[in-house]
Amino acid sequence: MKYKWQLGHGQTIDISEKAIIMGILNMTPDSFSDGNTYHSVKEAVAAACKMTSQGAHIIDIGGESTRPGAESIDAATEQARILPVIKELDRIGGILISVDTYRAETALLAVEAGAHIINDIWGLQKKHGITDIAAQTGTGVVIMHTGRDRKKNMDVIVDQQQFFAKSLVIAEKAGIQSEQIVLDPGFGFAKTTDENIALMHRATELLQFGFPLLAGTSRKTFIGKIAAKQEVKDRDVATSATSVILRMAGCSIFRVHNIMVNRDALAIADAVRMQKNDGF
Repeated sequence: MKYKWQLGHGQTIDISEKAIIMGILNMTPDSFSDGNTYHSVKEAVAAACKMTSQGAHIIDIGGESTRPGAESIDAATEQARILPVIKELDRIGGILISVDTYRAETALLAVEAGAHIINDIWGLQKKHGITDIAAQTGTGVVIMHTGRDRKKNMDVIVDQQQFFAKSLVIAEKAGIQSEQIVLDPGFGFAKTTDENIALMHRATELLQFGFPLLAGTSRKTFIGKIAAKQEVKDRDVATSATSVILRMAGCSIFRVHNIMVNRDALAIADAVRMQKNDGF
């Protein structure tokens, strides 16, 4: 099955026989892996361009840490961190930009600055208004599952079904088109190691929703526990193993820190998939 993902500013991206890589660019002092890495717009833009040259198709830019226990910030702080970077990448051109936010005001300013995708870790269920921004601007939308601040179903797939059913109703009522939507099962977000493993094992069941799937396992705590890697930056090889597993299960987009390791691993998975002729 082929899918043309509708993005903002008249852009699209074809999702078919090859995996799509989304590079992570956190403009934060406290993200669990790459916090406090980029101290200027110039450094951040250089990093984004490097990731693109290594094979990233999309750059996902965030201004607020989403790690467990992270301190919440206000919208103005978030915007001050990310908007100059988005504007400069837009000026350079040729780079698809995703904004990692759940705030409508930040999403609107980011899209006006050049962002093509809104990536909402609360699955459109945290803040009002972000759905209206997505509908009005026609941006791509990543609806992520989370177990935070809610009672979960014991069955990981049933919990995904219940969460996404609610999010998709919200999206439809706001006027978001199905072609704009990608789903993210939310690895690591209020999920135990066993739940994350179960979600990987049963990932093919997530195709029932009929949308492309984005996998965000990169350097997560559960990977560190399984691979016995305490340092987050030592988890890239193990991350690439999860990328291959999830690619073979039908996931299409991979949000990662280390582009090259995952690019090479996914190239092998894609070659095998093409032999099997499974579609997306």
